[in-house]
Amino acid sequence: MSTPAASTQCAACGKSSNDLKTCNACKLVKYCNVTCQKAHRPKHKTACKNRAAELHEKALFSPPPPKQDCPICCLPLPISKSEIQYQYCCGQHLCKGCIFFHMKEFSNQEVYNCPFCRMPATIDDDAEYLRRIHARIDAGDAEAMN
Repeated sequence: MSTPAASTQCAACGKSSNDLKTCNACKLVKYCNVTCQKAHRPKHKTACKNRAAELHEKALFSPPPPKQDCPICCLPLPISKSEIQYQYCCGQHLCKGCIFFHMKEFSNQEVYNCPFCRMPATIDDDAEYLRRIHARIDAGDAEAMN
């Protein structure tokens, strides 16, 4: 493969510049203009196709991002959104199992507290509820907007 000596050199004419365009497919070589790119294409075509296939395969078969765990029981959160509850007070996603257990353990209390942050979760005052939601939004929590 014909790669330039430095990343600031055109692969076709060898001209040095900081304003070169990178090959969109392989991201390896740079050109000063379309004319240089077309002139260099026959030399670069095979290596470019191979590298583009490598990049595609790497993106296609890379491992998925790690699953989020429930911060209470440390088990992976279920895939189904119906089995997860968002706590607006602390911005945590908790599994319904932990929430159910917490509610069962503390069912004799008048005020339900969040299983994670222990803040009162039952709020009768709409202004307090909105204040907490806005605090989560201001903290950059996109889930709070749903």
